[in-house]
Amino acid sequence: MARGITAKTLLNKKFKTFKFSGIWKKVLGEQERGGIWVIYGNEKNGKTTLALLLSEYLTEFENLNYVSAEEGTGFTFQQNLTRAKIDFKNTKIKFYDYLEIEELDAMLTKRQCAKIMVIDNSTAYVDDFKTAVLRRLKREFPDTLFIIMAHEEKNEPTTAMAKLAKKLCNVYIRVEGLTAFVGGRCPGGEIIINEEKAMLYHGSEIKNKKAS
Repeated sequence: MARGITAKTLLNKKFKTFKFSGIWKKVLGEQERGGIWVIYGNEKNGKTTLALLLSEYLTEFENLNYVSAEEGTGFTFQQNLTRAKIDFKNTKIKFYDYLEIEELDAMLTKRQCAKIMVIDNSTAYVDDFKTAVLRRLKREFPDTLFIIMAHEEKNEPTTAMAKLAKKLCNVYIRVEGLTAFVGGRCPGGEIIINEEKAMLYHGSEIKNKKAS
């Protein structure tokens, strides 16, 4: 049977958080080191580049596993790392091809497992990463941050799991035209992934916002 807690107990709880700096602090504020974030957008708009830049930054706080379930870790993904200028000396981030749910579970239960897990992306898991699995992972691994990536349709994430992830998340990031639009339980704002190309895509709208 579920048990409630008093306001005093709740207010006395201690949470481990990310102490961000720079642009990440501006748009994300202070975030708990667990739960769910979502990154979504159409293809060729900068999702992977943004996810890689964020992943590398997060390794300042925790080790990170990046599951490249859709694209794999071949030549095209290697090019993504090159474009994002990921530091090849950074050993706190590990990259994986598609992992079965059982393999994900086994990885997460290891004592020294990384506390941040990036799933790129939900479409690759449409048959076996159901909404119940996401709820279970969130419940069983409360100290792990799950970053779920997804394609979009009508400005929302595709797949039932990704839609649920957005409902449960603390942070969501929609990527369009090499610009990341950050929302959720955070200050929010915009991050321009590639300034020159973003200006070409968005025109004066982004330019005016940046100047204001």
